[in-house]
Order: sequence, then structure tokens, then C-alpha cells
Amino acid sequence: MNESVLSMKGIHKRFMGVHALKGVDFNLKYGEIHALVGENGAGKSTMMKVLTGIYEKDSGEIQFQGKLFHPHNPTQALTAGIGIIHQELNMMEHLTVAQNIYIGRETMKSGGLFLDDKGQNQRAEALFNRLNMNIDPSETLSRLTVGKQQMVEIAKAVSHDLKVLILDEPTAALTEIEIEELFTIMRNLASKGVAMIYISHRMDEIGRISDRVTVMRDGEYVGTNDTKKVSKEDIINMMVGRIIYEKPKVKSNVSADARVVLDVNNLNAGRLVKDVSFKLHEGEILGFAGLMGAGRTETARALFGADEIQSGTIKVNGKPVKITNPMVAVRHGIGYLSEDRKRYGLATGLSVIENSLMASYDKYETGLFIHAGKIRAITDEYVNKLSIKTPTIDQLLNNLSGGNQQKVVIAKWLINDADILIFDEPTRGIDVGAKSEIYTLMNELAAQGKSIIMISSELPEVLRMSDRIIVMCEGRVTGELDIEGTSQEEVMKYATMRENV
Repeated sequence: MNESVLSMKGIHKRFMGVHALKGVDFNLKYGEIHALVGENGAGKSTMMKVLTGIYEKDSGEIQFQGKLFHPHNPTQALTAGIGIIHQELNMMEHLTVAQNIYIGRETMKSGGLFLDDKGQNQRAEALFNRLNMNIDPSETLSRLTVGKQQMVEIAKAVSHDLKVLILDEPTAALTEIEIEELFTIMRNLASKGVAMIYISHRMDEIGRISDRVTVMRDGEYVGTNDTKKVSKEDIINMMVGRIIYEKPKVKSNVSADARVVLDVNNLNAGRLVKDVSFKLHEGEILGFAGLMGAGRTETARALFGADEIQSGTIKVNGKPVKITNPMVAVRHGIGYLSEDRKRYGLATGLSVIENSLMASYDKYETGLFIHAGKIRAITDEYVNKLSIKTPTIDQLLNNLSGGNQQKVVIAKWLINDADILIFDEPTRGIDVGAKSEIYTLMNELAAQGKSIIMISSELPEVLRMSDRIIVMCEGRVTGELDIEGTSQEEVMKYATMRENV
């Protein structure tokens, strides 16, 4: 089918003076997989929330299956045939698979007083067979992998006789095998006429799975193309309004005689930090690569005092230090940007200024009082330096995009004058434009003499940014590579090596 199942025209939405959607258009055909892309803050999520009844549009028109459509809540949208799978799954892990799928629509025994678990499991099994999913309906959800849990959520949505399924960053926590399984299910649904809106920052996946791609920027519609007729570079250029080059670094920017600012020897902590040794030089970006469970994050947490160190030595600027908690690490000029910034790095219910000064309030205290003028001035300075997009420094952090939230974490440590910065997955969950800005910022910090440890699961990112690469496998350092002459294949060789070489 080529006719439209969904059409959105001239959609406007404002929040407290912020014009989030500016006359956006979008068209979706029966049975197509349509990628929706744009930088964080481009308006993708807002548009989907309007479509699913979470937000009321200010103006514009939505047509669904040829009729005007105006849902007032997600239940109305789902009943009509539009479902959404959010990036963070919303399920009850203590219940079984079948119970999760039919919650609120349970199968009852005759008389309607008692649950019919057997009948409900049979309904779920028939649904899984239709979707070619191999899942046990009676299994407790918590025992499934994230990929399988996501499939259960898709099955739950499809059980409502969907015409449109929205998938928001569905592959963020999946393995390559699970991604292929998801894509197989998506193609199967498309062959049955279900239309899908696929929101993702992963350009390669968009090329593999989508039929068309629509680009948004700054709350506006930019354009729609057949995926096969547009290049990755063209899509990125449409997203950010400029060309972004992602070429690997070919030569280190650090001189051979650069001062060692962090010297770690035979560090042991927990199960995943085993005799880890490395040196970090002034002005260096030291990449840490490895597969899941390699121990990279655990090493960072130990260096920052978040996890207990069992043995080993740490020297900062040539002096032995004993880091027993994060406050000690901060006093020694170490800042840590966690991979889970919302859980460990930010207080999203507080403002930009409160988050920026979180580690530095004591520097602006006068007796019992905090010097309000100084903290506003220093926050304004770093908001400008880091190009943080916010209407005001009093804006709540949860109203900022992911890339700008990440910049606020960086501002926090720069205001505290940290000289050693640990970036753990610095671009996870942010779009290509924000990634490029983070990369530029990291290079500028290194040029100013800051020293950076960058942990990343994206090998192109490691090769683009690092002056040197430490590779870990199962808690041990298995390789130390100069950026000059190395490759993804070389990094992967050491990432799968189980013993020191």
C-alpha cells in the first residue's frame, strides 16, 4: 500500500515561551518503516507526544486513516491503533510475560471471578507465533534480557491491533544479535501493513531498516527522502545545518615529553578491576576501549572513589594519593562524568545554576551565606563558553536536551577547576550535532592542558578522539595502542584477548 495512514500538517506547540514545534508536517504510509531523525531538542519527542495524546497541540491538523484525529491521552491513541515503545521500558518485571501483555485485559474463567492463567498464556503464545517471537509466556519478565523484554513490549502493543507503532531509540541497550532480531520483527510487521516511526541517532541502522527518513531541526520540518537515495552525510547535514566529519585521528597531539599527571599501578577493585596499570599525560585524551564487562567503568569509579580500592597505587602529579571517596578525588582535581548522567551526574529537578555549582558551592561561601552574584556570573560564563542552549540559568535541567545536560556536567567540573576529567560514554544518547560539539569541547580542553580519560563503546569515537588507547578485557589491560597506525580490527583483537600480552 502507498496511501497514507497518518498525516500531520502545520503542527505547533509552545511551552512557557519556547516554540517547540513550528508548523511541522509529517506523512506516514501503510506498511512502511519511516525514520524520524534530528538533534536532541529538534522536536521529535514532542511531535510523538502530540500524536499519542500526551501533549495537546496548539494548532495544526492530524489525520489518521482518513479521518481527523485528536487524542487527549495515550489510552485514546492506543485504542485507535497508535502505540509507542519508549526508550525506557515501562513494564512490571515481577509479573510473567503474559501478565504484562494483558494487564488490565486479563483472561478470566467462565463467570468472570477468577483469572485464567492457562488461557492467557495460550493467547500470548498465539501472539508470539504470529510475530515469530520465541518467548515463553509463563516466564517471569525479570529473567529475560533487555532485548527480549523489548519484544514483549512490542507484542503487547501489537495485541491492541495497531496500525502505527512508534519505536523511540529501540536499539540503545541491545546487542547486535538482538538488533537483528528486532529488525526481523519490524520487517514482519511492515509486511502485514503496520506502519512504523523509527526514532534513532544511529545512522547505519537507519540505512539498514528504514524506507524513508524525515529530518527535523530546531522544531521545524526540514525534509523527507527515500533512504536509499540519500547518504549518511546528507542526513547529518540536514540535521545540523552543517557538514560534520568523523575521520579517525592519525597522529597524537601530545608531545613525547608531556608530564604524567596520573600514574596508576596494579589497581584492584571488585571483580572487574584486576592489576590495572596506565599513565595519563598532560593534555592527553586517553581512550579506554573494550567490550561489555571489560571493567572500564569500574576502573573509572575506583579512581573517583565511588568503589572501594583493594590494592594498588595512584599518583597525581607525581605524589601518591589514597582516594577513599569522591570528595577526596575532587580535592585532587579529578572530575567524573558518569555514563548514567541522570542518575549520578545531575539533579534534573534542579536548575542549570544549581547543577553547575554542585561541586563548588564552598568556594563561593561567605560565612553562612553564598555569594549569589558570583555564582550567577561564573555559571553565565560557562554557559556561554560551552554554548549551552538554555533560556536562562534558572531553567530546570530536565527541560534541556541530552547534549546540553551533558555540557552542564562538564561545566560543573570546569567550574571546580578539575584538571583530570573522566568522560564515561560522553556521547551516549545524544545526537550527531551534539556529539560534534562535545568532541570539539574535549579537544579544546586538552589543548588547554586538561587531561581526559574517555571511555567509549563506539570504536569510531575512540579512534577519532584518542591520542592513545588502553584496551581492556575481563578486568585486565590487554593492550596499549598508539593512535598512529591502529584500527578498529586491532582494538578488537585486544578487546577479545583474555590474558595480558
